Amino acid sequence: MTKYLLDTHIWLWALDEPHRLSQQVAEEIASEENELWLSPISIWELLILRQKGRIAADEDFDELMRRVLRALPVREASLTFEVVREMARVSLPHRDPADHFLVATARIFELTLVTADQHLLKAPGISVLANN
Repeated sequence: MTKYLLDTHIWLWALDEPHRLSQQVAEEIASEENELWLSPISIWELLILRQKGRIAADEDFDELMRRVLRALPVREASLTFEVVREMARVSLPHRDPADHFLVATARIFELTLVTADQHLLKAPGISVLANN
């Protein structure tokens, strides 16, 4: 069993654009042998994308959350004091706080980060599954 932390775009693609997932990533997400994890940061990013109009808003946010969490069950990778402390040790070539949270979360919970983000694929100290 592998425990996967889904980057926000991977989570959204798995729900609405599965054709954007590589065959390997799609198989790993579909496998009942694996655990899928999601950071609250990804939920926050979804909220921001809706507010900016980059994701359709034809249902209220609570309905959307119920629907997406039913469609792809995930475990919550809680935003803990340890995760925030670990952020101080995250070194990335950019300052995107969401990416720093995801790397710190992967480290603390010992999760493999699933991403297509080139910066995150090179993040030190974590295991990654590349969507390419």
